[in-house]
Amino acid sequence: MSSSHTDAETMASQILDQIRSIFIPSSSSFPPPIDVLLSEISLAASSSARIFVHGVGREGLMLRALCMRLYHLGLSAHPIGDVTTPPASPGDLLIASAGPGGFSTVDAICHVARSAGARVVLITARPESESEARRCADAIAYLPARTMADDEEEGGSGAPPAVRLPMGSLYEGALFVLFEMLVLRLAEVLGQSPAQLRSRHTNLE
Repeated sequence: MSSSHTDAETMASQILDQIRSIFIPSSSSFPPPIDVLLSEISLAASSSARIFVHGVGREGLMLRALCMRLYHLGLSAHPIGDVTTPPASPGDLLIASAGPGGFSTVDAICHVARSAGARVVLITARPESESEARRCADAIAYLPARTMADDEEEGGSGAPPAVRLPMGSLYEGALFVLFEMLVLRLAEVLGQSPAQLRSRHTNLE
C-alpha cells in the first residue's frame, strides 16, 4: 500500500473518531440530539404539520439534505428561502441550526416562526447562548462539536495531534451523521420502507 493511501486512511480514521466521540453519552443535562429531533418530527408528522429547516453556510446545506430525506419519508418538508415554501402556521415545526449559538439570519427566522405559532427546535453546540434563536427555541438539540467560533477564539493555534477539520467542519460533519441516523429511526417510526422512500425521489434528473 502506498504512503498516500496510508496517510488518507489515517486521516479518515482520525476524522471519523472525532465525529464518533461527539455521540458518546455524557453527563450533559441535555438529552441526545437524535432523541429531541425524533420526538419533535414524530409529533409534527402525527398532526400532518409542515416542517421547515434553516441554517446558514454548510450547516444550511446539511439541513437541506435532511429536508430532502424528510420529503422522501412522506413528510411536508420545506427549506426556508425556496419560492415554493409555504407560510408557517400554529403547530408547524422549524428546525434551525446555529452551531455557535446564533446568527443574525437564524435569529430572525426563529423569531418569525415563533411569532407565527410554530414550534422551534434549535440545533447548536452552544446551548448556553443568549441569542434570539436560543430564546425562541421550544427544544434544544445539543450537538457538542467544534465550530468555527472555537477556532476564532483560539486564533487557530494549538492544534491537537489529530487532524483538525477547518472552520467548524466537525460540527457540520456531525450534522450529516446525526441526520442519517435520524432518517433511519424515522423510517422505523413512520413505517416507511426503503422502496417507499425511493418512490418519492425525483425522476427529473
